[in-house]
Amino acid sequence: MIPKSGHWSETYAVRPGTRFSLKRCNPRAPGGFASREQARSQAAADAEAIDRLQDRLYAEGRHALLVVLQGIDCSGKDGTVRAVFNSCGPIGVRIAAFKAPTPDELAHDFLWRVHRACPPKGFIGIFNRSHYEDVLVAKVRQLASPKTIEQRYDQINAFEALLSASGTRILKFMLNISKQEQAERLRERIATPEKRWKFNPADLEDRKLWNDYMRAYEIAIRRCSTQHAPWHVIPADHNWVRNAIIARIVRETLEEMDPQYPKPKDWNPAKIRVV
Repeated sequence: MIPKSGHWSETYAVRPGTRFSLKRCNPRAPGGFASREQARSQAAADAEAIDRLQDRLYAEGRHALLVVLQGIDCSGKDGTVRAVFNSCGPIGVRIAAFKAPTPDELAHDFLWRVHRACPPKGFIGIFNRSHYEDVLVAKVRQLASPKTIEQRYDQINAFEALLSASGTRILKFMLNISKQEQAERLRERIATPEKRWKFNPADLEDRKLWNDYMRAYEIAIRRCSTQHAPWHVIPADHNWVRNAIIARIVRETLEEMDPQYPKPKDWNPAKIRVV
C-alpha cells in the first residue's frame, strides 16, 4: 500500500532504539506501486517539485538539506542522484563522492573530510557514500580496531546532532539490494562496454563478505538512526521503486522545511520604476 501524503518517511524510517533487522526488509518490495510507469511518473513529478523547493531553499539561505546515499556496490547510488536531483539547477546542489581516504585525510580525524563537504545554508548536499564507510568497510576489512569502531558510532551521532542544531536537515538512505540482484548488475557491467568503467574486480572480493557487510549495516543503522538523523531502508532491487520512494521523502521533507523567498527589506516593489 502506498503511504498517504506526509507519511512516506515514517513508513521507511528505522525508529531509534528498535531491534532493527535487515532480514525483515524486502529488497524487491514494489513499494505499493501498481506499475513501473506509475512509479516513474510520481518520481518525475516529485523531482520537478524538488527543483522548485530547492530554488526557495537557496533564496532563503537559512537552512540546508543533507542527503546521505549509502549502499553496497550496484545498489544504485548514481542512478538515484540522476533520477531525483537532475531536474535541480546546479547552483544550489553539491555532490560529494567519498572514496578511499587520501594520505592527507588519514592524517586527520575520520570526520574531517566529511565536515568539509557538508552543504552550507541554502544548499542541498548529496553524499554518494559517506562517513558511514568508516563503520562499514573499516569494520568488515578490519581497517580500524574494534575499540575505534565502537567509538565512531557515538562520534557520528554527535557530529550529526551538531549539523542538525546548526540548521541542516539530514536524510539517510540505505539502498537495500539483494545479493541476487547485485550479481545480475555486476554481470551487466561486465557485458556492456559503456558500463565496464564502473566495474572493479575488487567488488567481487567484497561480494564474498556479503554477510559481514549486512551485519555491519544492521549495527550502524541500529546505533545511528536518531530523531534528528533517521535512517531509511529503501527497497532497491527495482530502480523505479527506489527512485520514487526517495524522491517522495525528499520532497515531503523540503515541504516540511517550507523555505520561502525572502521579501525586500529596504525597498518597496510597488514604488520601483525601471525606465
